[in-house]
Amino acid sequence: MNQNVSIITSAKNWLESAAVSQLEAIAKLDGVTRAVGLPDLHAGKTPVGMAFATEGIIYPHLIGNDIGCGMALFRTGVELGKYNEKRWLSRLNYIRELGDIDAVNPYGEESPIRDLGTLGGGNHFAEFQKIEEIIDEEAFAELGVPTKEIMLLVHTGSRGYGQQIFKALNFEIGLSGEKLTHYMQNHDNALKWAERNRQIAAQKLIDWLGYSSQPERLIDLFHNYIEESGGMFIHRKGAVTAKQGLIVLPGSRGSLTYILKPAENTELSLDSLSHGAGRKWARSLCFSRIKNKYTRDSIRTTALKSKVVCHDTNLLFQEAPEAYKNIKPVLDALLEHGLATVVATLKPLITFKG
Repeated sequence: MNQNVSIITSAKNWLESAAVSQLEAIAKLDGVTRAVGLPDLHAGKTPVGMAFATEGIIYPHLIGNDIGCGMALFRTGVELGKYNEKRWLSRLNYIRELGDIDAVNPYGEESPIRDLGTLGGGNHFAEFQKIEEIIDEEAFAELGVPTKEIMLLVHTGSRGYGQQIFKALNFEIGLSGEKLTHYMQNHDNALKWAERNRQIAAQKLIDWLGYSSQPERLIDLFHNYIEESGGMFIHRKGAVTAKQGLIVLPGSRGSLTYILKPAENTELSLDSLSHGAGRKWARSLCFSRIKNKYTRDSIRTTALKSKVVCHDTNLLFQEAPEAYKNIKPVLDALLEHGLATVVATLKPLITFKG
């Protein structure tokens, strides 16, 4: 392995060799000084679950089109005692996607308004959760959330806005000089758009369920973006910063979500942490491997007895818990390397995709 490549993993955490090979290839690009694979590293068009640093050059194609994709955790203002699973499922099943609910753009800027407050496909989701266990009382208290309040985790990005920026690259690989500056200006606008998109998506869902409360954003971290830091450019693809407070680490829709507190010193991982469990199977394999395990209805109930609202049968199978790595070895690897500690766990109630 190249000396400027490091992998954060453990004996019990499975990593595919193709993902490691992809990371090693990135480490050989011009200007790359370090490349780090996190415990959720997995192969894709580009490897996901990685961070790498460059000097004087950036590689936007390795971030991709969904610039600013990330996860935001909101408090909903809705008490757990007001949760009515049957009514919520009925209401959420009435729409196919969040784009079916009109959005008002409060920002007065020219943007792809058609995508405002939407999730998109793939692994994007919105999930209502309840607080399962609090491990670090002091750190959790900083969030200021009552323990009997429903939480909402939203995973989406800049949608059509980021896609437009990516297409404008016209297949250029490395950018430097004026092209780098121009891209980063557009990139930073996409980050703002992605944050606003998650906020409005959360508001749409709460309004649609008939509540008057406004979601309060507690944590919102990008995991597809480039950060300029100390004269270097830190590229994160499927990785979050460890330098902005607490993070959320979800697994699949059938597992708990963890709130983590990053360690003070995370230089080992380029100040980056995992954003999830990481895929285990390619999407094309999912249906054939588990089609006999589920019925049309049973695939919409998880092992934790939470429910899934999704009108796309193929997507239901592609995003089944079996398609993802077990979140526990990913978490344990981060803990083993002293990169974070667990603050609390959240249990899913309803996962909405669309």
